[in-house]
Amino acid sequence: MRILKRLARLAPIAATLAALPAFATNGYFPHGYGLKAKGMGGTATALAQDSMGGATNPASMVWAGSRLDVGADVFSPRRSAERSGAGFPTLNGRVDSGREWFLVPEFGYNRMINSDLALGVTVYGNGGMNTSYPQGDFNCGAGPANILCGSGGAGVDLMQLVVAPTVSYKLAPRHSVGASLLLAYQRFKAEGLQAFDNAPGFPPFTQSPGNVTNRGYDSSTGVGVRLGYMGRLTDAVTVGASYSPKISMRRFDKYAGLFAGQGEFDIPENYSLGVAFTPAPGWTLAADWQRINYSDVPSVGNPSAAAAPLGADNGPGFGWRDVDVFKLGAAWQMNARTTLRAGFNRGRNPITSNDITFNIIAPGVMTNHYTAGFTYALAKDSELTAAFMYAPSRTVSGPSLFNAVMGPGAGGTETIRMRQFSFGVAWGKRF
Repeated sequence: MRILKRLARLAPIAATLAALPAFATNGYFPHGYGLKAKGMGGTATALAQDSMGGATNPASMVWAGSRLDVGADVFSPRRSAERSGAGFPTLNGRVDSGREWFLVPEFGYNRMINSDLALGVTVYGNGGMNTSYPQGDFNCGAGPANILCGSGGAGVDLMQLVVAPTVSYKLAPRHSVGASLLLAYQRFKAEGLQAFDNAPGFPPFTQSPGNVTNRGYDSSTGVGVRLGYMGRLTDAVTVGASYSPKISMRRFDKYAGLFAGQGEFDIPENYSLGVAFTPAPGWTLAADWQRINYSDVPSVGNPSAAAAPLGADNGPGFGWRDVDVFKLGAAWQMNARTTLRAGFNRGRNPITSNDITFNIIAPGVMTNHYTAGFTYALAKDSELTAAFMYAPSRTVSGPSLFNAVMGPGAGGTETIRMRQFSFGVAWGKRF
């Protein structure tokens, strides 16, 4: 009972630490959870390096030992949107998103009840559908406008926070299972999308006028689960698997005219397989495959040209494809105090050239990520970890949705692009 009370006290603190949004790189999921994993390309399914198992593989917690991990990542996505070749020259132009720096906290706590049972909590976030474009120098025929023909700046802000109480148990000396209860909270706002709110001069876009844009923040909650397995097949080889079904979230009522399903925005099903190999003393090599099924969430996966109004069950979405992510990582314990890490993460770009217009506000186009990091032992029971990530610029272009609204060629071609880097530090304590 004492451990449960301790976890109950820690969870609100963790939720407060993670109240700032995380901004993603594999669609709107981060390239990894926990700075040790982030330094190794995001690999974590077959590793037990810290108390972030509730976000990756709950079965790992019983191997991680009793510990506390607290850290923060400074994340910088650089995003821009451009329209060229439009039949109406005042639709042409380029804007850069004004928000470029974000703080992404992380938190994990794990307690060994006995040698075969661990209880803990992990707090993590998803996001990345966050943009803030200035109005720019556009005119859609009714005076100054932003790149999406609305008034004022254009952009969205999505944050998903998950608090994951976790239990992990050894079925046998080399095999464990685990489960995390995923207590999910999300909030969202959209600005500058007045052209899609059945504006004069445009065709009717939405079935719920007044619930598309500039409604301020709305929030919703949901409950899910993550299940995991970890097996140490030999002294040198460990395998892991993790699965989380889609989390049904309450609707964003303020944006019932924007998201398909009258404001539905669920967290997609995701799962991963991993293997870790120790080829020589001090060396660890790891590989993960992760699948994120964005297409099963209508508001994300429905095509933006769907023949239905915004907000309908089969209404337009962002047109995101499912994403396969391949992660490779290496760690070398250079000496008793220092461990060095490096990794590579490649995910499929979920956005096709047919859905550029809607994704101006959500340009999740990244594919390749290069990472490095280290851990330095401050004392016998405490350590400092740092990680760096760089994702080179990725660009996707396609015909504007305004071609269908204003006539062939009127909207020209649109281009979205993004590049990213991040640097984070975490402190860990074993007890």
